[in-house]
Amino acid sequence: MKTCIASVSIPGNFEEKISAISTAGFNAIELFEPDLEGFSGTARDVSRLVRDHGLEITLLQPLRDFEGRPMASRNAALDEAERKFDLMHELETSMLLVCSSVAPEASGDVGRIVEDFHTLAERAAQHGFRVGYEALSWGTHVRDVSQAWDIVERCNHPNFGLAIDSFHALWRNNDLALFQKIPGERIFDLQIADAPRLDLDAKQVSRQHRKLPGQGDLDVDALVKSVLSTGYAGPLCLEIFGATLAEGSPAKLADDGYQSLVSLMKRIA
Repeated sequence: MKTCIASVSIPGNFEEKISAISTAGFNAIELFEPDLEGFSGTARDVSRLVRDHGLEITLLQPLRDFEGRPMASRNAALDEAERKFDLMHELETSMLLVCSSVAPEASGDVGRIVEDFHTLAERAAQHGFRVGYEALSWGTHVRDVSQAWDIVERCNHPNFGLAIDSFHALWRNNDLALFQKIPGERIFDLQIADAPRLDLDAKQVSRQHRKLPGQGDLDVDALVKSVLSTGYAGPLCLEIFGATLAEGSPAKLADDGYQSLVSLMKRIA
């Protein structure tokens, strides 16, 4: 399968990140838009740099706090999505990752959320793009894969699907049997991270203590195996970050990440 890593997982400037990721052996990156801060070139230059290193950009992330906005700011949310779509054309990538809203004012009305995402999916389709929806474990209303899947099912749009992050799913103890009910083609992305079970809230652990698969307390192997059993054929993407990782060498972190993915694939083969 295609091996991928989120650009946010490697420290350094953007050129250093891409060089380290390519040298380690990855096939692709998920591009975290803030990682482009400080890059002197255009989005087209980013695309060229990535491809010159033998990589592709599987998606752009993140679009935050999109669904359930008060009607007065709904158009602003759609304008932000269109800005992302314009950037995606320049980057030559075709998927946008949307995290479930953490805004306190967001509506929890499922009908309203589905309507928002159907509108977004229609707009994405006009560009030839897809949208992956990720349930953040501290989301205001949508925190579990089951909730995100319910919204994807209700939306019933070919350009709108699930993005699953192993940290969020396992931290919330999501039932892995759920994946037996989800067609693999409705899962657009799989992000992989382990973590220790610390006496901290999910946000603190996610932001500061993510680990490579097998280095924490989460059953990452079981989750990946369950997702692959659906027929999912997309990339396996590492998404790890934390204070200690930020201090490491880009080359070593990228190499350790690649080896951890290879080991994971061997274990579950």
